[in-house]
Amino acid sequence: MSLEDIDKPLSTEDETAQTKNGFLALVSKLVFEENLPVRFMYKTVPAHLNDTGWRMFTGYETPEFLENEAINLLPVKLEKMTELDASLTELVEFNAGTVWERTPESEGWERVYDFKIPAEQVDVEITNDVDDFKH
Repeated sequence: MSLEDIDKPLSTEDETAQTKNGFLALVSKLVFEENLPVRFMYKTVPAHLNDTGWRMFTGYETPEFLENEAINLLPVKLEKMTELDASLTELVEFNAGTVWERTPESEGWERVYDFKIPAEQVDVEITNDVDDFKH
């Protein structure tokens, strides 16, 4: 990549050309329990082979709700989500690092550039003590 290329915006092809894996998205249970539309979504690096990396929310989730992902985020086939809301179809083609939102008063989706996608927390213990290593 040359210096001239750095300031050029990516084409849609560049932003959708990554290898596609998985078929599941993690979706807020509020979408189904409260019959609310997806209004905020982002794509992270997939957590496993079945995962697309997409995380979809209604916008009404509280921090406490989001803390308990195992209960409040449901694995749903991406195909089912695009059947429920056709406006998701083009968006789910984008690469990891992409964030989208639509406010209740807006007509469509807008790209978000200032949201920091959460990284999965991994507890790692670091030591330089050779006696701490197990054989």
